[in-house]
Amino acid sequence: MASAAITLAAEAPKLSAANTGFMLICSALVLLMTPGLAFFYGGMVRVKSTLNMLMMSFISIGIVTLLWVVYGFSMAFGTDKGGLIGWTSGWVGLSDIGTTDLWDGYNIPILTFMVFQMMFAVITPALISGALADRVKFSAWALFVALWATVVYFPVAHWVWGAGGWAFELGVIDFAGGTAVHINAGAAALGVILVIGKRVGFKKDPMRPHSLPLVMLGAGLLWFGWFGFNAGSWLGNDDGVGTLMFVNTQVATAAAMLAWLVYEKIRHGAFTTLGAASGAVAGLVAITPSGGAVSPIGAIAVGAIAGLLCAMAVGLKYKFGYDDSLDVVGVHLVGGVVGSLLIGLFASGKGQSEVEGLFYGGGLDQFWKQCAGVFAVLGYSLVASAILAFLLDKTIGMRVSEDDEIAGIDQAEHAETAYDFSGAGGGAARTSVTAAVGGESKKVDA
Repeated sequence: MASAAITLAAEAPKLSAANTGFMLICSALVLLMTPGLAFFYGGMVRVKSTLNMLMMSFISIGIVTLLWVVYGFSMAFGTDKGGLIGWTSGWVGLSDIGTTDLWDGYNIPILTFMVFQMMFAVITPALISGALADRVKFSAWALFVALWATVVYFPVAHWVWGAGGWAFELGVIDFAGGTAVHINAGAAALGVILVIGKRVGFKKDPMRPHSLPLVMLGAGLLWFGWFGFNAGSWLGNDDGVGTLMFVNTQVATAAAMLAWLVYEKIRHGAFTTLGAASGAVAGLVAITPSGGAVSPIGAIAVGAIAGLLCAMAVGLKYKFGYDDSLDVVGVHLVGGVVGSLLIGLFASGKGQSEVEGLFYGGGLDQFWKQCAGVFAVLGYSLVASAILAFLLDKTIGMRVSEDDEIAGIDQAEHAETAYDFSGAGGGAARTSVTAAVGGESKKVDA
């Protein structure tokens, strides 16, 4: 017995400085994704809504960070309570967590794992904001973020990733957030927009992106940060699975971008920058749950399928009449569903686990497990989010007035504008050019 105890003690994990440093870098990369998302969304709206779009992402950093420290981490990753929620009272406010206490079974501190998962919690409600552009009161949005994180995100994170969570115990595979993040946010977006209604002028007025360079910048930052989001979710790289996820993230994203562009060229006659950016994000979304389970060739298939289906899905809002302003439903919900379900087909059995999908001889067992996780999260988030939006709308009101929406939500809610042109072309800044008018040379102000 003494010998066994000595053996067990020798096998206990010890803090790894390398893995801890790696995870802290990944945490910073995931945080960078939220400003990247802000630029991605900010460039896609009209000028008069740019700052509001940026702020809807940035406020999530402030609100969710504090909630995660106070009780969110305990709800998501604490001791399981019936497969639905976690709770460890000593983790409330992180009061009983020491700096060298290790995360269960891993060689990184609990606090390192906590801050990594915090960044996931931060970006998930920010994703929802793209569907609500131009029309939501900032105060109502801030309160919605706090309520949604508490009622929806923290419990769902426990279902999927928490020890004892029902989806975790069932064997649903979600490497880095296809269900907990993307399906969750996409379904929530659909639930809210069905309650608050369409923008003024939807399907009538042009609502084109005001700055495609900002969109491309945001997409690039998202792509860069996503390597931390995905590769970091293995909590180290001692066995190379984190590297596999890194590789699959790159190749799936490239495949999705190309598939979207090909569809766009065939369907609309042009390769657009917006299509390239949206296709890349669709690939990132789809590989997030599946990248640890598939081979690089499987990742190409996942990305290409997601790019094609998401490109087709973004037009559904015009057919069915729901105003998903920046295609959160079409990209995040559809991409998350596609990536999660394709695990049941393309899982190779050589990555994060020995689970094999249909195309690798594993039958449909894993596919049905993925269906259970996907549709449970989708249904819960859709209904709970719609209820929260309905309650807020009937109490404090979710929407700005029609006049404020038409004039511009930036000025109404933030008393600012994204671009100040007041000095351009005026006073000392004015220049003179010579133009030929009626055969004579005259100085004309430009």
